[in-house]
Amino acid sequence: MAPSAASGVSSLPSGFAVFTTFPDLLFIFEFDAAYHCVASLFYFGASVLEALAAIQLQDGFLYKYYHENISAVVFSYVATLLYVVHAVFSLIRWKSS
Repeated sequence: MAPSAASGVSSLPSGFAVFTTFPDLLFIFEFDAAYHCVASLFYFGASVLEALAAIQLQDGFLYKYYHENISAVVFSYVATLLYVVHAVFSLIRWKSS
């Protein structure tokens, strides 16, 4: 006999009981959406600082080092863009679940 909805017994864990089963532990990874948003901000900050360093290296250093820093700036912005895209899709997936 199936339990009725009026019995008052909840099948969903609450409190620290959430962390007692493996499927409930997987819920912790849903916080990946918040992690990716924060990481995107840090990557963007590092990209801006790298661009500033490349601008300051324009005068007074070897041309080779300047080109290395320009490459680093380009790749840091690509990494930041990919992190932002991943964060957006993580938020969309999180909101739809």
